[in-house]
Amino acid sequence: MTKEAPQQVSYTVEQLVAVNPYNPDILSDLENYVNEQVSSQKYSLDANLCLLRLYQFEPERMSTPIVARILIKALMEMPAQDFSLCLFLIPEQVQMEEQFKTLIVLSHYLETARFRQFWDEAAKNRSVLEAVPGFEQAIQAYAIHVLSLTYQKVPRAVLAEAINMEGLSLDKFLEYHVANSGWVIEKSQGRSQLILLPPNEFNHPELKKNPSDSVSFEHITRIFTDLS
Repeated sequence: MTKEAPQQVSYTVEQLVAVNPYNPDILSDLENYVNEQVSSQKYSLDANLCLLRLYQFEPERMSTPIVARILIKALMEMPAQDFSLCLFLIPEQVQMEEQFKTLIVLSHYLETARFRQFWDEAAKNRSVLEAVPGFEQAIQAYAIHVLSLTYQKVPRAVLAEAINMEGLSLDKFLEYHVANSGWVIEKSQGRSQLILLPPNEFNHPELKKNPSDSVSFEHITRIFTDLS
């Protein structure tokens, strides 16, 4: 009676990361998974951090195009701190390469809501950024998120600058959000068109229900102390 050969068990990348994240044998699987994330517009921070940690142990195997894709995908997750988490694992000499210096500058512009500067810089590096599908749409979504924290009524010109859109494209964009996101376009009489954004606890503080969620004065003063 012949014995059956044991069946080979296949694991997903997430399972490989969970079982043994420091196994160098999974490095190529993780690199392939980064490319899969790009092509399929998926995202796994855990897998990408695992790959960057493995690169630390085996720097000679580091692929700078893969690292660039990881950072671009992390930028697309703003306002999450994924970009900083990934950057922390990248050697300083690698960060000094031109493409990574550019991504760091772009990250700074986004963190400080300097959207005009962001789009100007992004236009100079279109070939790198457009290699990752969905990048522009993800940043536009982040810009809208930032505006919604600040404005009850956002001037059309401010919105146009933040999402890098104008003319007919902006008109269609507004029509979509009026129909699907609760936006309202205020009728203007000789003034700049205003877009009313849905209320939230930030642009309408009276909607904040839980006092424990508020930022304490001690926390604010600590922030200013850190900045000084």
